[in-house]
Amino acid sequence: MLLSLAGYAAGFAQNSPVKKTGNVKNVTIDGQQISLTTDNAWAQITVYSPDVIRIRMDKQQLTPDFSYAVIEQPQKVKASITQDASQISIVTDSLKAVIGKAPFSVTFYTPDGKVINQDETGLATSWVNESVTTYKKMQEGERFVGLGEKTGDLDRRGSGYTNWNTDSFGYSTGQDPIYSTIPFYIGIHHGLNYGIFLDNTYQSDFNFGASNNRFSSFGARGGEMNYYFIYHKHLADIITSYTALTGRMKMPPLWSLGYQQNRYSYYPETEVMRIAQTLREKQIPADGITLDIHYMDHYKVFTWDKARFPDPRKMTDKLKEMGFKITVIVDPGVKVEKGYGTYERGLAANIFAKYPDSTNYTGEVWPGWCHFPDFTNPKARAWWGTELKKYGEDGVSGIWNDMNEIATWGQKTPDNILYDYDGRQASNLQAHNVYALNMARASYEGAKEAFGKRPFVLTRAGYAGFQRYSAMWTGDNRAEDSHMLLGVRLLSSLGLSGVAFTGMDIGGFTGNGTPSLFARWVQIGAFNPYFRNHTAVNTKSAEPWSFGEEVTEISRNYVNLRYRLLPYLYSTFYEATQNGHPVVRSLAIDYTFDQNIYNTLFQNQYLFGHAFLVAPFEGGAQYGKVYFPAGKWYDLYNDEVQTGSQQKIIDVKMNKLPVYVKESSIIPMQSLIQSTAQQPTDTLTIHIYQGNANNSFTYYEDDGESYKYEQGDYYKRLISYDAAKHSITLAKPEGSLSSKFKNIKLVMHGFGGTFKMGGKALNVKDDFSSMIQPISRFDPQGSDNPVEGAKVKSAVIKNTSEQITISY
Repeated sequence: MLLSLAGYAAGFAQNSPVKKTGNVKNVTIDGQQISLTTDNAWAQITVYSPDVIRIRMDKQQLTPDFSYAVIEQPQKVKASITQDASQISIVTDSLKAVIGKAPFSVTFYTPDGKVINQDETGLATSWVNESVTTYKKMQEGERFVGLGEKTGDLDRRGSGYTNWNTDSFGYSTGQDPIYSTIPFYIGIHHGLNYGIFLDNTYQSDFNFGASNNRFSSFGARGGEMNYYFIYHKHLADIITSYTALTGRMKMPPLWSLGYQQNRYSYYPETEVMRIAQTLREKQIPADGITLDIHYMDHYKVFTWDKARFPDPRKMTDKLKEMGFKITVIVDPGVKVEKGYGTYERGLAANIFAKYPDSTNYTGEVWPGWCHFPDFTNPKARAWWGTELKKYGEDGVSGIWNDMNEIATWGQKTPDNILYDYDGRQASNLQAHNVYALNMARASYEGAKEAFGKRPFVLTRAGYAGFQRYSAMWTGDNRAEDSHMLLGVRLLSSLGLSGVAFTGMDIGGFTGNGTPSLFARWVQIGAFNPYFRNHTAVNTKSAEPWSFGEEVTEISRNYVNLRYRLLPYLYSTFYEATQNGHPVVRSLAIDYTFDQNIYNTLFQNQYLFGHAFLVAPFEGGAQYGKVYFPAGKWYDLYNDEVQTGSQQKIIDVKMNKLPVYVKESSIIPMQSLIQSTAQQPTDTLTIHIYQGNANNSFTYYEDDGESYKYEQGDYYKRLISYDAAKHSITLAKPEGSLSSKFKNIKLVMHGFGGTFKMGGKALNVKDDFSSMIQPISRFDPQGSDNPVEGAKVKSAVIKNTSEQITISY
């Protein structure tokens, strides 16, 4: 009986529809790379850096390496690779990986032997038909964060997700998938954290304990098992390593960080000018107006409706005189129409995606039946850039890539569409998820050439690595409180996934919001990287003045605050270009092992840069509960100090977004301007908050529009706060650019005693008027005046090119 059971098991395994990797048969070690074969697979393990190990596997011999996402080559690493009869061991300065041989399995350890991540025993990696999946042992209490633009909770434990870029108009707060694909997540357990990036462009699926209590898993419906394992002690460093692999954003144009006004759609030209003039008359600072599809001639890309916009260049010149830049929407569908120049030139260049019989794929979208540029073809990307030149000539400054999942009526692009895939040829199954990435790339590279300055590029969809080219907004959301708060989590998750420049449609795209919802959303938007108000056709007007005088006042106050904070924000964007860290920082980045931050009551809280703790609540909320992480926190509006590691119920008002400042923070600000085309006064105000922790902030300036900063034409200065030495230091500036600020006003919050500079007493005065306030008529009861015992002092000094040290 036992023999027959054993024979049955062996026969079942041999004929099973699930094909396991099996045992390791042959091993070749070549420097930092291991090549091996198993019973059913070929594999390659590469030490990419001391902190990153790559695993590649397939049922057949591995093909030449290619990735649209990964731009970094393996570093030369000191790694010890040894083997015996049962396992292969890889040891670097930062981690250890053990490859089991019978059967093949992978386990990652810390240098002192703690298990970071391991394959689930008996499952490991296997294939079902063409689908490949790796199963990981789910550790006790393990949490999972990231995965890009995914709905749901901050902690993704117990949920499963699919990556297939999808046009998701008015998506629900739990809908999946939506627009973009970033197959990168971070696991957290037992004081450890790690990242896994599955670089596979087919439809992919991630399971974090959904419908099972045994494993987490990740896999794809075709292609290789190809993942990068990243380990660091600090979660922020995992993001740094991930963005080293997939790239980081360039400095954006300064104007793109200002307030942007949009709707679907502003037309004709007189309406665009009315919106611009109203913003100026009501003194609501703004830098951009965005044109949706109605600016085009019958929705045909790279055209203007001449009846609505008879002279685009004249219009954009007028707007630039008023301090506005224009961003226009572009969709990938090119209408099939004889005599339409873009279509004719596309046919002549032979750049459209095709069926296997070499005919151009045709799908229906806004203009009617369309062909679609094959952006995986270098020729098509170059052709797109040539077409963009017309927008440069017309004075356009931004390109908004929409409908690039790709979206078509019917939402079912055929599997047998063929793409060039940079000379490798691929079906829609493999190329679909990278279509938007390559469209964003073509738009960025083309606009950079056509505009002669840094372009602003926005995309709705993308794949890992798109942050090199484009900002992202979260698509067609709803004018509902739940969507506003979901949007916050989406931005936090995108930040955890390497995307720093993100935003959502302020006020909600579909439906009609209430005054209280709109007021709260504008407040939150002031603390978003991309700050755009947008609503759909057939909705009520949703400009800041559309909800009455009180909401107009609230909106103006927070937009004003945004513009005063531009030196802080621009410097924070500079940091993103250097280490990939986001502007919207999930609390999981800095307080990874504090279980309170994963509580659904507090999961919407985030840091804006390193200094501001933002606590979003529904528009109509009258009170709410805030969690203060470890440390000391100052109320932004009155300097009341809250002790960390505690929860507190607070009053919530429509005209006040709860915001707190972390102790030891350094926040540079400027005078109020109406657009970035206007120069602030010559005094930079630097707010410093007393605390028990040391801190530093890299202040950064450049011309805000060119690429001269890449040749050293910038102004960069490290500002340090040393709590132990009781000193504030402004290091010597770096770069060849002179600061636009001639004076520095230091505003010290919570400090007592006297201040000295260069051994001499500094002329310091009590200065509550310099407290950070987004308001003019904020609270008639005066509850936002300084609390009893608050200390705010200021001093003005010359902004010299020498090191400045102030002691207290």
